[in-house]
Amino acid sequence: MTRIPRLLILLLVPAFADERPNVLFIMSDDHTRQAISAYGSRLAEIAPTPTIDRLAKEGIMFENACCTNAICTPSRACIITGQYNHTNGVFDLGGRIEPSRQTLAIEMGKAGYETAMIGKWHLKAEPAAFDYYCVLPGQGSYFNPEFRVRGEKPWPGNVESAEGHSTDIITDRTLAWLKSRKHKDRPFFLMHHYKAPHDYFENAPRYKSYLSDTDIPAPDTLWDSHPEGFGSIATRGADDELIPHIGTSIGLRNPRRNYVLDLSRLYPDEFPENYDPADHSERENKRLAYNAYLRKYLRCVRGIDDNLARLFAYLEESGQMDNTVILYTGDQGFMLGEHDYQDKRWMFDETQRMPFLVRYPKSIRAGTVSDAIVENVDFGPTMLAFAGIGTPGSMQGKSFKEICETGEEPAGWKQEAYYRYWMHMAHHDNPGQVGIRTKTHKLIFYYGADYKGGYRTPPGWELYDLAKDPEETVNRYGDPAYAAVASELKTRLAALRKRVGDDGSHYPETEAVLREFWGDSEANRAEAVEISHEFLKLREAELKKAAEKRKR
Repeated sequence: MTRIPRLLILLLVPAFADERPNVLFIMSDDHTRQAISAYGSRLAEIAPTPTIDRLAKEGIMFENACCTNAICTPSRACIITGQYNHTNGVFDLGGRIEPSRQTLAIEMGKAGYETAMIGKWHLKAEPAAFDYYCVLPGQGSYFNPEFRVRGEKPWPGNVESAEGHSTDIITDRTLAWLKSRKHKDRPFFLMHHYKAPHDYFENAPRYKSYLSDTDIPAPDTLWDSHPEGFGSIATRGADDELIPHIGTSIGLRNPRRNYVLDLSRLYPDEFPENYDPADHSERENKRLAYNAYLRKYLRCVRGIDDNLARLFAYLEESGQMDNTVILYTGDQGFMLGEHDYQDKRWMFDETQRMPFLVRYPKSIRAGTVSDAIVENVDFGPTMLAFAGIGTPGSMQGKSFKEICETGEEPAGWKQEAYYRYWMHMAHHDNPGQVGIRTKTHKLIFYYGADYKGGYRTPPGWELYDLAKDPEETVNRYGDPAYAAVASELKTRLAALRKRVGDDGSHYPETEAVLREFWGDSEANRAEAVEISHEFLKLREAELKKAAEKRKR
């Protein structure tokens, strides 16, 4: 087949560009489904998100959009490459995607789209595949942020500063780019990414009074975080000895990192005057910390929703709203007190499932809801499909444009989502884990080892019946009534690992641990008990050393 030179393609593009939609991909850091009122959570009435809800009312809302690795940098890598993390090589926050592998932007550019990346990038390498970029360095600052832009100096030497709150400024930068585009005869592909509401949560001052007098509704699992039947030896330890040390907490459960101590120092105005945890009960301390946490988080969300109203108003005024495919998501979900856990990283639904909304009235029926399982590796192919571009061979994800437009799953569509978290016990004390999620069940294997197969926590399996137990409170692994389900899911998980290419070759020492404990034999369980005891000694020594360091 004769290849048409790219220059000729670009010359021909304007002739039909007005018939192709713009593609606007909006992503907020750590914005979870529970904090979007369209999803109908306990927060919907007290903290509505009318602008984001508009996308659901006028487009499609996905109930089972899943993150393959619930941490910022890996999720972003999955979206820009269309590959699972073991393929794109971004396992943790230290990962990077070089310009030559920024596939989504490359393909959009090759097809004649004017491309831009504005806001949080977090993939270290220069986003050079975009025509324009204005990105935060790393995590970036909530106030008076600096941005890295293209310029005379090599990346990342070209710096621009701004005054104000990052959510406002990122919106300002996007509006400025839209208004001054060099090629308005061509459609645009824009990735518009907010830093908010990532911790620690800093809202714009104008929201200081928002929810200040509201007692935020809490999940039942905040108060009874580890009821009988929840979790496994992997998340509780032998005889529950690791409950204080697995997963950072809202209350004082985790002595190393909890919001009672952290937030009372950061946000004293959100706590009683002269607050001292010793003066309050365990439940009251947890209530105060939870309210401080949610108020700050939801104020950041309010800022996003208000800023999107500004962005959408411009699209309306400029006549582009209905010719723009607008997609909204978070880079993963987030724990908002469920199970007394902080942050993300878990395979529990609050962090594995992502909000995902798409509006494009020319082909998507208003008010559509889909329970199809889609993964963040599928986002890139779907955006390309809306732009009339085929999925490149390097992408492992598949387009779900057809689901957006019909509300129905095509024949042979995936019925399971893959999950793999590598950052064993880093930052928020989450064990390494791998698992499979279907529409009705979830199987998690905590293999409990770092990249070198060390710093071990006890391996264990957990099975949750999502249809009967959507809050994931009762582990059914080992329950005779679920033996067939567990066996089937274990087989499917092994096949899924093979299908997506996670063969363990990247970290063979970790894979050796995973394979050793996969069978869950009596010998494995006995060793898990010993690993639990050893890890407890290690963690107690770490805490003692940290306490001594603070005294010096």
